[in-house]
Amino acid sequence: MSAPPPAMAHAAHYRPILDFLAGIGLPVSEAPLPPDSFLPGIVIRDGGLIVDPDRLQWPGDLLHEAGHLAVLPPALRARASDDLAEEQDVAHAGEQEAMAWAWAAVQAIGLPPDVLMHEGGYHGQSAAVLQMYAVGIVPGLRGLCESGMTAARGFTPEPGDVQYPRMLRWLRA
Repeated sequence: MSAPPPAMAHAAHYRPILDFLAGIGLPVSEAPLPPDSFLPGIVIRDGGLIVDPDRLQWPGDLLHEAGHLAVLPPALRARASDDLAEEQDVAHAGEQEAMAWAWAAVQAIGLPPDVLMHEGGYHGQSAAVLQMYAVGIVPGLRGLCESGMTAARGFTPEPGDVQYPRMLRWLRA
C-alpha cells in the first residue's frame, strides 16, 4: 500500500511549499504523471518541477528536488531534466548542497523539519540526518557559501547579518 496523497497526508504543507517555490522563481506546474517517475509524483523538466498531487507521497520531496535545481548555474538549470545525471559534476551543485538548500527552505517557510526529513526518505537515515542538521552539522554549507547563496562563520569572511539558514539568494547566479 502506497502512502496517501497530500490531500490526506501533509496536505497543510503542500501549498506553502508550492507558494515558496513560485515566490523564488522556480517553475512548478501540476500535471498527471506516470507511476514510474524518478520520485513518486515529481519530475524535473526543462529547469522546473512537475508535480502530480495525486501521486506525490511526501511534499518535502519537492523542496529537495527544487534544491537540486536551485544550486545549478542558470544555464544548466534552464535545461535540467529527469535525474540530473549530466549536472552531477558541477562544483557546489551536488546532493549535499541540495540538502542544505532544502533545509534552509524548510526553515524559511516555517515547516516542521520532518516534512523534509520524513520517514520515507534519505535511504532510511532521515532521523540521523535530521539530528545532524538540528545540531548544526550541515554538509553542503561550504558549497552554498562558495557559490554566493548564503554566508556562514568559518566559510565566509565577515559573513554579515544574513547567515545560514537564511539565504542571500535562493537561486544560484
